[in-house]
Amino acid sequence: MIETIRHHLPQGITLDCRACGAPGKPLLLFVHGFPEGAFIWDGVMTPFSDRWRCVAPDLRGYGHSSQPADVAAYRPKALVQDLVELIARESPGQPAACVIAHDWGGALAWNLAIQHPQLLEQLLIINAPHPGTFLRELQHNPAQQAASQYMHFLRRPDAADKLLADGARRLWDFFRTPAGTLPDWLTPELQACYLAHWQQSLATACHYYSANPLVPPREADRSILQLQLPDSLLSTPVPTQVLWGMDDVALRPELLNGLEQWVPHLTVEPVPGASHWLVHEQPAVVIRSLHQLLLSALTHRTAPAPTQSASTADLPLDY
Repeated sequence: MIETIRHHLPQGITLDCRACGAPGKPLLLFVHGFPEGAFIWDGVMTPFSDRWRCVAPDLRGYGHSSQPADVAAYRPKALVQDLVELIARESPGQPAACVIAHDWGGALAWNLAIQHPQLLEQLLIINAPHPGTFLRELQHNPAQQAASQYMHFLRRPDAADKLLADGARRLWDFFRTPAGTLPDWLTPELQACYLAHWQQSLATACHYYSANPLVPPREADRSILQLQLPDSLLSTPVPTQVLWGMDDVALRPELLNGLEQWVPHLTVEPVPGASHWLVHEQPAVVIRSLHQLLLSALTHRTAPAPTQSASTADLPLDY
């Protein structure tokens, strides 16, 4: 059974969370993207609640979580710190067993795994670009530059008002199929949930884009073409699985190229016929992938230790 809990973080932020599974069990942390909320994970979390503590926060700026007015409060460093503190509260003294993240949540999870790899044992990314490949494609791939131009609109001060106008018509367009219809998974009940969520917090959700330095170049501002990120902000030792809906119109599959240079323990699973909204379209794929990750980690922990020579006996046996 899913419950709503609140975590008051030391930086003055409160995160409203959906949770299931007993506190104290190994933590699975589910992180949503734009323009969604914690509720998108309900059907994915519940199959794991028997053995795991499953927690999905409404991120800073969303739903009933804190909504700072200052755009600077949505810089990636502050948002990642929210996840750091949430893990500390839900899994004191232990890393999260896995962080599962989509879209903007995935962007934060990549940074969490890069900056704080000791806080998570595994990472499951769903259609969310790694900062290194995203920067590369924004600088050099005209197709990705064109696909990401919408980000400039979302940085406008009036973006939320325009998106909510006419019954949130422009927001529903985010979800439309190539045929121009709303997908079957977007039921009237779920539409009502989304609309209430947007009316409550869309303006601050858009601050994620306003505070983000990674935006496609345009004639008025081409500074991103000069931006460089050091490997210290790109590399992670955390074992990572990437699920990628190959029909994503905003995030092109070229974003998968070259990931292994920064993520040595990497598995990529392309999902043909799935769009950016893979979590909704094929939840069984997400559940299966997460089951496999958790099983592989359990097998690794419980496997008999190999015979070691005296010179290697002090080496770690983990990843």
